[in-house]
Amino acid sequence: MKDFVDRSLQFLADWLFHLVDFVEEVWAWAVDQVNRLTQVPWDKWPLWKQIVLVIVAGFVLYALLAALRQLWSAALGVLSALVTFVGTLIVALPALVLASAVALGGLWLVNNFHDFGSLMHVLNEGGDKAHDDKAHDRDGPPPARHFPGETTGGNR
Repeated sequence: MKDFVDRSLQFLADWLFHLVDFVEEVWAWAVDQVNRLTQVPWDKWPLWKQIVLVIVAGFVLYALLAALRQLWSAALGVLSALVTFVGTLIVALPALVLASAVALGGLWLVNNFHDFGSLMHVLNEGGDKAHDDKAHDRDGPPPARHFPGETTGGNR
């Protein structure tokens, strides 16, 4: 499963890289065309060519403003998505802490009670402590036994 996820992420990264590379090429071409438009010797042209140049420049400005509006809208969408994602991560923290605490408690239970009888003895003993005078004379619970191959939750 990890291999599938790694390959999928690599495919998406490659696809995104090629898309950004293509967009970069288109932008470079567009900027080159606008630069060429500004370097024409328009002062030596007849009036009709100058009028056509002004009309073309107007369309170019309109298209650039439209692209700028789309990019601004996309940037706001990306920022909004990022804020939503971070907010979701923060909201999910209590559930993550709860899952971790349950896993830790289950691991402790599995490591400290090796048979069901010892678990039931501790549970029954806990309920009888208020009525059992001998419970006050004890030094505490017996030390936990560790068996080979058991899960400890750490690197021992």
